[in-house]
Amino acid sequence: MSETAERRRGGLLGFLRDLVIILVVAFLISFLLKSFLVRSFYIPSSSMEETLQVNDRILVNQLVPNMVDVQRGDVVVFQDPGGWLYPKAMATTPSPFEQLLQAVGLAADTSHDYVVKRVIGVGGDRVTCCDANGRVEVNGVPLDEPYIVIPEGKTRASDIDFDVTVPEGSVWVLGDNRYASKDSRYNQDQPGKGFVAESEIVGRAFLLNWPLDRFGWMNRPDSTFTGVDEARAE
Repeated sequence: MSETAERRRGGLLGFLRDLVIILVVAFLISFLLKSFLVRSFYIPSSSMEETLQVNDRILVNQLVPNMVDVQRGDVVVFQDPGGWLYPKAMATTPSPFEQLLQAVGLAADTSHDYVVKRVIGVGGDRVTCCDANGRVEVNGVPLDEPYIVIPEGKTRASDIDFDVTVPEGSVWVLGDNRYASKDSRYNQDQPGKGFVAESEIVGRAFLLNWPLDRFGWMNRPDSTFTGVDEARAE
């Protein structure tokens, strides 16, 4: 073999070696991010419209609630407490390649084990619906919720009444698409009585990263809950 051919062969092997190292490092970093910091999820239903739409992808901050407290207004992803989701037989099964990408954090999690909803009440809150104007109340403070979807002809923020006090270490959650969301209201007959334990929360959604024309930060509507903490202290 000529010296030129030998040099080319060495250059190709060096390139392939560097490429393998880069890929391994990229997979490792992605896996660590998924395990401890950020995780991607796919939105399969319309229960959070218009905030989240079918086929959206979101990034979730996994430091919530283990290191950062969950707060009212947060959109959170949590494991199904049991009975919230339809049978898994109705869910689509990803291909082995998609499962590999999901495992290392390079693709959105499409498994049928997680729910995404908005936190309305945290531990110690009394959450009721509805007041004379059809609004949800937290600790007696009526909420003006700009993010909810209500069908034409409806005026109430919920089609059913409820009056609950959230246990410490749990949250009460509702979907933004109030008349098309199987949330805390509809799971009060389950063992958890509609409450979601903070230990079941994977994290808080902070970025809508797909599709690109809807790319943007998911901000918490703090003004909606103004006065709620003060009312509980009274």
